Amino acid sequence: MKKKQKRQQQQVKKEEKPATLGDLLNQDIMQKLKDQQQQLKEEEEKKKQAEWDRKKEEKRLREKNKSFEELLSESDMDWKRFK
Repeated sequence: MKKKQKRQQQQVKKEEKPATLGDLLNQDIMQKLKDQQQQLKEEEEKKKQAEWDRKKEEKRLREKNKSFEELLSESDMDWKRFK
């Protein structure tokens, strides 16, 4: 008899779905959290874009301020052939 009762209890437990956080919170709070998540994603994207722009500008300024010797040494061409 006990085995049969245990099986029935296990079947009942399997049918019950565990409560999720979304089920426990009301819709207003869930919407606020989703909005905040979206806002944080947008801020992170803006930071990444600003960092990329800063690095690009920094590289441009370095290239602008290079001396002729640095430009010549970085060149892949074999300048000895043109002498």
